[in-house]
Amino acid sequence: MVTRAGGFRAKTRFALQKRARDRGKIAITRMMQEFKIGDRVIITQDSAVHKAMPHPRYKARTGTVIGKQGRSYKVHIVDGEKDKILLSAPVHLTKCR
Repeated sequence: MVTRAGGFRAKTRFALQKRARDRGKIAITRMMQEFKIGDRVIITQDSAVHKAMPHPRYKARTGTVIGKQGRSYKVHIVDGEKDKILLSAPVHLTKCR
């Protein structure tokens, strides 16, 4: 038998698609956002930036910034009963109000 083909972005053709108004260049301020430890953030993937993108299953989840690792931020989320830590670039995060 042949192993099933399926990678990180498999079957996400419409899930990671941008709206017509959002297409084009990414604002540099989105890439240079700063978050403090303890900030609440929403995971909003930007499909134009592949580096440090969290898995699509965590799209629209809310978490807490617990640290920084290089350019990325460590985000703590609760997935069911499990605590998980995701690494995400600032372009994929939005601050909660």
